[in-house]
Amino acid sequence: MHATLPLLEQTDFPPLYREALAVLQVNLGYLCNLSCTHCHVNAGPKRTELMDKDTVDLVLAFIEKEAIKILDLTGGAPEMNPHFRELVAEARRLGVKVIDRCNLTILEEPGYEDLAGFLAAHQVEITASLPCYLEDNVDRQRGKGTFHASIAALQKLNAWGYGQENGDLRLNLVFNPQGATLPPAQEPLETAYKAHLREHYGITFNRLFAMTNLPIQRFGSMLVSKGVFNQYLQLLKDNHCDENLRHVMCLDTLSIDWQGYVYDCDFNQMLQLPLGATGTEKIHLRQLFGRTLTAAPISVRQHCYGCTAGQGSSCGGALI
Repeated sequence: MHATLPLLEQTDFPPLYREALAVLQVNLGYLCNLSCTHCHVNAGPKRTELMDKDTVDLVLAFIEKEAIKILDLTGGAPEMNPHFRELVAEARRLGVKVIDRCNLTILEEPGYEDLAGFLAAHQVEITASLPCYLEDNVDRQRGKGTFHASIAALQKLNAWGYGQENGDLRLNLVFNPQGATLPPAQEPLETAYKAHLREHYGITFNRLFAMTNLPIQRFGSMLVSKGVFNQYLQLLKDNHCDENLRHVMCLDTLSIDWQGYVYDCDFNQMLQLPLGATGTEKIHLRQLFGRTLTAAPISVRQHCYGCTAGQGSSCGGALI
């Protein structure tokens, strides 16, 4: 994709080195019931890439052998992988915290009517995309009707006990900007989300994660089509904050694609940048059993400024 080509050039982004591995972020495939404009995975209903049973078993074996603490499941819509429930149940049996990166609307699709109950029964933490609390903005980014489906899904999750202030079932929402801008400050935005969703729909949730859009895949192509790709990269770089380097998610996280290949982060996965700052060959998860990655270099490029600009951005929202 042309939008990614400038990111493969030499970079002046500061070098990064791995800390102890704690999180395994697994992309179960690019199949999704939506085609969102801000999607950095370019997922959609016509994608056929899905992690198979053998690779799921390999992931579980790695989790057990390497004592992984957190399994972070993403996609596409990870729930559309036929092995999703087996992976969740077995990971929870191993005592691992499981995060499901849910687009919410999947909970309203035919055949997934019992999904909310399954997630609650296994105490899966849900991090759900809701790029705005206004209907027009959400439908513009994600497709007509997705806002009302998302609201219905959130109400369903609340009914199962998700999103209560002192409850065990965590429900986090994700904000993404509409265009080529940085997200606003996370804390006041969370306050606004909570007030609006409670007042208008009776919905409660735990945290809001404000995430920066990365200039890759579908969002990168949109920037190119509007002639603002380089301008957006410069915006990210101009707002770089060194303090964020201490908290970026690639320090303790590995990203696994649907075939079992390993990357420093989900964004590098989409750019097919192999694990580590040296070499060009992709590394498979089976090659990492018993191998320490602590102090290993992380592969960085210009798009990494998206994680360090302003308040910072990670799969857990703002960094500072």
